[in-house]
Amino acid sequence: MNFSAIEEEMDAAVGRGVFPGAVLLVRDAGRVVFLRAFGARSLVPERTPMHEGTIFDLSSLTKPLATSVAMMVLVRDGRLRLDDRVTRFFHNFGVHAKTHVTFRHLLSHCSGLPAWRPFFKDILDIERRGGRINFLATQGAKEYVYNEIQRLRLEAPPGERAVYSDIGFMLLGAAVEEIAGVNLDRFCQEKIFRPLGLRATAFVDLTLLRARRIEPITEMIAPTERCPWRKRVICGEVHDDNAYAMGGIAGHAGLFAAARDVDTLLVRLKQCYDGQDTFLPQTIVREFWTRDAAVSNSPWALGWDGPAAVNSAAGSHFSPRTVGHLGFTGTSFWLDLERNRHVILLSNRVHLSRDNDAIKQFRPRIHDLINETLGI
Repeated sequence: MNFSAIEEEMDAAVGRGVFPGAVLLVRDAGRVVFLRAFGARSLVPERTPMHEGTIFDLSSLTKPLATSVAMMVLVRDGRLRLDDRVTRFFHNFGVHAKTHVTFRHLLSHCSGLPAWRPFFKDILDIERRGGRINFLATQGAKEYVYNEIQRLRLEAPPGERAVYSDIGFMLLGAAVEEIAGVNLDRFCQEKIFRPLGLRATAFVDLTLLRARRIEPITEMIAPTERCPWRKRVICGEVHDDNAYAMGGIAGHAGLFAAARDVDTLLVRLKQCYDGQDTFLPQTIVREFWTRDAAVSNSPWALGWDGPAAVNSAAGSHFSPRTVGHLGFTGTSFWLDLERNRHVILLSNRVHLSRDNDAIKQFRPRIHDLINETLGI
């Protein structure tokens, strides 16, 4: 099979500055048919080449690949039901008419919670003006965010409309920690990543880095933005502002991984979906990967996105039975359940600035080209 047109398109994207570099992995009919690194891992302080094993800040891919799978595990183990109310575990959450919000609502982005709040600015203000030295990126800061979420007012009744919400997934991360009695990163390592043999997938615990004065191996990690408030190029620390303020471990962002590990995780989950793997029951995976029909025109399943009806980042050729997700840093994956095909595109398009949004036009084009090359 000739992938030269795909390689030319990727090289051209690097040349146009869509991203400094990227890793593209395509699996079709049970085998990896394409895997290659393009462009540069870093531009400053020096230009270094991208490698197939480069580890990326996955950003919002954390939602499906960590938090959503963690919820699957809790459901499997009988520790949680999707239609449980959030107040079962967070009694104070019920204020301001939030009593009827369920975990299903949170996973399908129809809880009515706001999309986003700049909690990191509050935490910075507490540290700088409130006299709480080194409050940023601590467990105390994380608990502050969780408490603030419980006080929020809904912007719509639960189940009425779908609004993509980081806040809902922050709360899901808190739920995993509350139910399991350990931090989200430890739960995912022990229950998901280690059992599946994922060696290059983890959260970066900023509180641990600070306490032990250790440094991540930045030569293996794709740097992201020159952050205006952290005053440095971010590498080996989560890019997302709120996740950073929470210590690097959150339900909405914070996961780092290489393309091969994302591929392994998707393969194992697809095998569970097909009833060929016992890691998770087929019924649970199928429920999580089914679109929420209760909210009209919603592309969301439970923690997993689907191709939009028009102008989809997935392009125009993935089947309706496709799940995937986008990450702000320039990451994405789409898994076509009908064709047994998936495409993983990991880039650091925010290096050196988050204002570079050329990837919006590039994503559908490369996905269409891949599907046309493989045969629609």
